[in-house]
Amino acid sequence: MKKILKITLLTIGFLLIFTLLWRFTQPLDKLNRLSLYNHVFPGRERLPFGESPQTAYNFSIGSLDAAIASHKISGAGKKEDGTVRVITIGDSSSWGTLLRPEETLCGQLDGRRSTRGRIIECYNLAYPTLSLTKDYLLLNRAMNYDPDLILWPLTMESFPTDKQADNALIQSNLKEYLSVFSDDGTITKFPPETLFTQRRETADWLRLQLYGVMWAGTGIDQNYPEDYPTPQLDLEADNTFHGFEGSLPDEAFAWNILEKGMVRAADVPVLLINEPMLISNGQNSKIRYNYYYPREAYDSWHEELLVRAEQNGWHLIDLWDSLEPEAFTNSAIHYNAESAAKIADRVLAEIEKTLRHGPS
Repeated sequence: MKKILKITLLTIGFLLIFTLLWRFTQPLDKLNRLSLYNHVFPGRERLPFGESPQTAYNFSIGSLDAAIASHKISGAGKKEDGTVRVITIGDSSSWGTLLRPEETLCGQLDGRRSTRGRIIECYNLAYPTLSLTKDYLLLNRAMNYDPDLILWPLTMESFPTDKQADNALIQSNLKEYLSVFSDDGTITKFPPETLFTQRRETADWLRLQLYGVMWAGTGIDQNYPEDYPTPQLDLEADNTFHGFEGSLPDEAFAWNILEKGMVRAADVPVLLINEPMLISNGQNSKIRYNYYYPREAYDSWHEELLVRAEQNGWHLIDLWDSLEPEAFTNSAIHYNAESAAKIADRVLAEIEKTLRHGPS
């Protein structure tokens, strides 16, 4: 009994010391910046996201530090002569739902030559959440990697003010979010975390490293089901969007975040892309374009986007109606690989123009 008691007390003492050291050193922040990717395993082609890690060898990790560290951009190094470094942000359409990494917009641009013969080096930093604020966080990170051009695909559903911070990526990175969006430069202080409160994040970091084995061996980072629900063509006779009927007032949209992003890009040109969307020809299609958008609300937002782009000198390619309904896979904003190739061709033609004219 004395031996058992001694072992128990030593174990408790060790755990207490380890817990206190964790609290005062806060090692998880440093740990999240370390990664086996780009060293032992190849860097991931896109940011980790998913809900079925056992089959996709990928999952949604809260830490943006850990996600970026696993991405191939962390191992990109210095740009080579004759290349153009392009970084794509945006939502699940750009990330590539149901598309393999090489089939995405960025994947189909990577390695191609611009009209001046430069090789495009494209990095996909899109993330499957519809929010301009989330896009801004990723644009802010992208600026650390010396881009020549930022591609920013967007759609109306990313603009409502009630969508901006209501997503897992923002909530999991509140320190960074509050720091980046502080108007007066103050940094919000959080109480020190403990091993207990960070046990999930620590386990996620370790799991992400372990899934690198399967990523390296297969190149798979999401599930590719043979059957999936197709987007609705017959729609409800509903003219509302985020609680508003008809056109929305400007204050319902986060135009200020888009403007903030363009300012943050500074001397790096940004090519905005109004993403393709499904235009229904089914029931009530005269009221709604698709599941997401009533016609009146979208047309009003679309017109405002074009006006602001013109007034501010933003480079914008308007592809909203460029695809047939058959091009879309499991939602009104997710398109197939063939359509991604068409979009890549359109974007390729605009890249050199945007680089030549520079930022607005």
